[in-house]
Amino acid sequence: MTEVRPPAAPSAALWERDEELAAIAEAVDVLCADRHSPGTLLVLRGEAGLGKTALLAETRRIAEQRGCTVWSARGGETLRTVPFNVVRQLLQPALVSMLPEEAREYLGDWYGIAGPALGITDPGERQADPQGVCEGLVAAVRRLARRDWPLVLLIDDAHWADQETLYWLAAFAERLADLSVLVVVARRPGEITGVSARHLDAVAEAAGRPVTNLSALTPEAAAGLTRATLGENADAAFCREVWAVTGGNPYETVELLAKVQDTELDPVEAHAGELRELNRSARGGGLVARLEELGIDATRFAWAAAILGDGITVDLVAQLATLGPDAAARCAERLRGARILTERHTASAGPAELEFVHPLIATAVYNSIPDALRRAMHGIAARIVTDSGRGAAAAARRCLERALEEPPRPEVHAHVLHELGSATFLTAPARTIGHLRTALGMPGLDGDRRVDAVIRLSQALLHNDQMEEAVRTVEAEAARIPAGPTRMRLQAVQFMWEGVHAGESLTPDRSARLAELAATCTGRDNAERALLILRGFDAMMRGENAEEIAEICDRALVNGRLAPGLGWTDNEWGVELLLMLASSYAYTDRLDRAEALYSEALQAYDTAGWGGGHLVLAHAYVGLAHRRRGRLEAAENSLRESLSLAERVGRGLPLYWTATCNLVDTLLARGHVDEAWAMAERHGFAPPYPSTVVLPDPRSVRGRLLLAVGRTKEGVNELEAAEKAAAARGHHNPVHVFAAADLARALATEDPARAARLAVDVRRRAERLGTDTAIGEALRVAAALETGQRAVRLAGQAVTYLESSPCQYEHAAARIEYGVLARSVPDLERGVALARSCGADGLVERARAELATGVGLR
Repeated sequence: MTEVRPPAAPSAALWERDEELAAIAEAVDVLCADRHSPGTLLVLRGEAGLGKTALLAETRRIAEQRGCTVWSARGGETLRTVPFNVVRQLLQPALVSMLPEEAREYLGDWYGIAGPALGITDPGERQADPQGVCEGLVAAVRRLARRDWPLVLLIDDAHWADQETLYWLAAFAERLADLSVLVVVARRPGEITGVSARHLDAVAEAAGRPVTNLSALTPEAAAGLTRATLGENADAAFCREVWAVTGGNPYETVELLAKVQDTELDPVEAHAGELRELNRSARGGGLVARLEELGIDATRFAWAAAILGDGITVDLVAQLATLGPDAAARCAERLRGARILTERHTASAGPAELEFVHPLIATAVYNSIPDALRRAMHGIAARIVTDSGRGAAAAARRCLERALEEPPRPEVHAHVLHELGSATFLTAPARTIGHLRTALGMPGLDGDRRVDAVIRLSQALLHNDQMEEAVRTVEAEAARIPAGPTRMRLQAVQFMWEGVHAGESLTPDRSARLAELAATCTGRDNAERALLILRGFDAMMRGENAEEIAEICDRALVNGRLAPGLGWTDNEWGVELLLMLASSYAYTDRLDRAEALYSEALQAYDTAGWGGGHLVLAHAYVGLAHRRRGRLEAAENSLRESLSLAERVGRGLPLYWTATCNLVDTLLARGHVDEAWAMAERHGFAPPYPSTVVLPDPRSVRGRLLLAVGRTKEGVNELEAAEKAAAARGHHNPVHVFAAADLARALATEDPARAARLAVDVRRRAERLGTDTAIGEALRVAAALETGQRAVRLAGQAVTYLESSPCQYEHAAARIEYGVLARSVPDLERGVALARSCGADGLVERARAELATGVGLR
């Protein structure tokens, strides 16, 4: 048989890629030669613009010319938190060709395990084990590969793939030896860290051949490309400047030469100086300016496409950009002509899809959208995509979405929307908002079902950082209902959202009204128990008497346990209420009770298979309990796990702040200041702060961090802002908001009079709260502002209180401070032992330094 070799690749982006193209052609030949040949994995690695996407396009061309089946997918910078997004893209051609019955028969035993990840079946009540899902996907792809041989799988921008896809890809790559399929993966170096990076490294190791590292064009290649594009009359100096301006980046070179053609610039040395300005207009801010020149409609179209990220069709973009069909079609054509969008190659029989010509363009367009508009467009896009029946990211929602497409009978339509909103709640609060708003505006939801929908809508608004709207939603519904248990339930939810709002109280005299309502509650039902929990949390945040707070919280329990219907996985009230209860105990020195509740949450979510935000919060608050106890290493481990999970849920959300804030606070307590600063910088732990309450107070933690790294003025400003914000909200618990204590220490030399006033205020708040921890910490502050025997006496009193406190880190710090002031070797040695048991390396080093000096010690 005579082989027909593919012709030379026409793409300008493939200059100096002969070795790579030869390796690809050879791999395709091996695949096609024998159905039983071993699988091949090629990994292309290179910085943005070096031609990875062009090589994948050429792989497709070569493979399809040889009669191969080619499936492809691309990771998206804005879609990394969507589970199985890339693997679902990859297998879409196979999935859309199967009826549900065919898929069930074909996948066999793996249908119930791999089906939910692929979006073709309901996952049921519990989430499957991640390892089982991965194995099921591996088996599914193996079967599909045998059915569709010779099969080529192309994955572009793998560095932006979701973690679940990378987990599957690493496992699949290890099994290629006995499966005839060609997999080509393109990625940038760096870009990601942690678990996803380890999965990508495992993929590279499984390749069995060196990773192909793409390099920039040489000056000679840039000259050849310039003359091939602009004509042989392009002189050497002009060609050399093209290479110098672009650094030999193929993508930038092609775009620059296109701009030269557009402007009809003569390619001679006299015009070489104009190339730098042209290059700036072809990328980054210049690209955005070029986009704006196409008109407001085209800009809105591009923005909407960037928001959608994947599955971009003209009709979906038209809805999101609020354009008519004709205007949208004109915009699409204009953006294709401007080399911003192009038509995506897909085997689907559905509407033609678009994609950005290059990920660099997609990123630049996405980043150019104003922040507030971007957030709003994401919420609208979720509703539009879901309503279109094309955007279900989790199989739990597919049957409900199909029910909506029929459409359902008018009398059940609202109920279907309600169920779909509940199904999307754990992973996509923006979609929940759209569904429930629509459901509540239709006839059919009445009585308890309507109240359930209102409360779930308010929860989704809260999780989507729309705090004020969450409060107003339940407030308006409560106003429609006569006095009774249902109205009390809505009032409790309103108080709950106001209680976690970080700004000033949304309702005047809220605390007084809450105290008055709670005073009549005996805990006879869950609405009353909820009000008692809310009253206890409000009192804790305000710094009222700890004994009374604990008594109020205890009344919300049944024989010391959570009441039926108020468990961690019960949906009626949500996780926020129980976190308030546990945190009220945590910040009033009842750490046994707090820790039991936090641990119960983690166990409940693990058992139920709940991931997402619930598991993030469970790990974060278990970490907080460890931190309060003084078990700093255990706290750090829990918080790192929480933050890793939070990365998948989404940055900027309140739960992400909770994980980051507690981890920074724990690292500071350990004395790992540089690591705390790096963590804060990496995860955006800086203003603006979230609209919901975070424990401990993030401004106080940020101020402490700034002081620790030597940015004293900024630290003082941050602590002053923390004090002002807490005062506006009425939050005076000195253990939760410790800004005044740190501020007093920071001002001790510069403004001793003000420092003394702050110390007195801290002491007054501590005595009002009445816990050993609060009073001991206040005495530590007072001792830090004094000298001589008065300082020794105050430090000794601090030790006495903190010795009785459950917070061992604070006890260790106080013991060391007293040892230094009293020149007491026994106290320093005991402080070292305590600090070492806490994992407080900074305290250990300080005490050791004092012991090593030994001057004046007794």
